[in-house]
Amino acid sequence: MSVNDSLRRVKFKMKHDFFTVENIVLLVAIALCLVWTYQSIAAMSRNWELSETLMREKKELELLSVEVETAELENEYYKTEEYQELMARKFLDKKLDGENMVIMPENSEEAKNKHKVEKTEKTEKTYSNFEKWMMYLFPTY
Repeated sequence: MSVNDSLRRVKFKMKHDFFTVENIVLLVAIALCLVWTYQSIAAMSRNWELSETLMREKKELELLSVEVETAELENEYYKTEEYQELMARKFLDKKLDGENMVIMPENSEEAKNKHKVEKTEKTEKTYSNFEKWMMYLFPTY
C-alpha cells in the first residue's frame, strides 16, 4: 500500500464521513445558536448596565431636587422679619424696647469639663479560634 493510496483513502473517508450535507448543516446550526446566545447575553448585560445608570441618575435627580427645595425654603426664611431680627440681635447687638442685655463671661475650664464623660478602656480577653468555636457550639463552655 503506497502513500498515494492511503492519502486517497483518507480523502475519501473525509469526503463521505465528515463533510456530508447533514454534518455541514449541523455545524452551521450550532454556530448560529452560539452567535445568538452570545448576542442575547450581550444585550441583557447592556440592558442591566443601562437600568443601573438610570436608577443612579434618578437618585441624583431626587437629591438635587431636595437640595433646590431646601435652598428655596432657606431663602424664604432669610426674607422673614424673624430672621432679620435674630441677625440684628446677634451681629448689631440690637434689643427690643424693655429688654435688658446681660453679657456673660466666658466659661471657665472647670465649667467646660464638668459634664465631660471620661472614656474608660475595656480590656477584653482575646479568645483563640478553638475557644471561639467551643463557645459557639457549646454556649455553656
